Amino acid sequence: MDEGNKLEFPSLPASKEDQLDWAYPMRRDMQEILPGLFLGPYSAAMKSKLSVLEKHGITHIVCVRQDIEANFIKPNFPLKFRYLVLDIADSPVENIIRYFPSTKEFIDGCLEAGGKLLVHGNAGISRSAALVIAYLMETFGVKYRVAFSHVQERRFCINPNMGFVHQLQEYEAIYLARLTIKMMSPVQLGRPFSIQAGMPGSLKRPLEEDDDFGSMQVTAAQNG
Repeated sequence: MDEGNKLEFPSLPASKEDQLDWAYPMRRDMQEILPGLFLGPYSAAMKSKLSVLEKHGITHIVCVRQDIEANFIKPNFPLKFRYLVLDIADSPVENIIRYFPSTKEFIDGCLEAGGKLLVHGNAGISRSAALVIAYLMETFGVKYRVAFSHVQERRFCINPNMGFVHQLQEYEAIYLARLTIKMMSPVQLGRPFSIQAGMPGSLKRPLEEDDDFGSMQVTAAQNG
């Protein structure tokens, strides 16, 4: 790929100097990972927390749950916030990579419109954390360890299961290949082309050395 077609990414925001020392009870609350992007447990999105969500300006929520959890992990404010509901099991054999593109599209749409978003699962430790880490990796072009450290500095209790960790480490090559082909027109390739998620290959970024779509449900706020 020539110099004019190198992938460019924005810089990952620096850590806040005034960041609070982590305390165990903080795991029950949501934390701001990026400006406008929060990560937390389901307890941060319960009906009793509406005033807190409104105080932080939340407009969108990614609700992560397994089908057997649907009775107690659910969208509580379908008329107030826009939801993306993902059916993901916290299992090392769960294919979480397939949810990364749709999650990124939902988050990007929220932030670009000036909204704020909460990503939550049950505990805000494994599934939801993996989605946020993947978002940072693809948005800022950083490796898993960098994205993980950035999220953990803000929500210390995160702990994606090992299956998710391996998929996150593999995801770098996948999104870089997808972005690279997206940049290249069919004329450059000499023929029409298509891209499938999970294609092999790894590309190095120019500024950094080399060293997780599935079923979903979106409900929009009916009142705008």
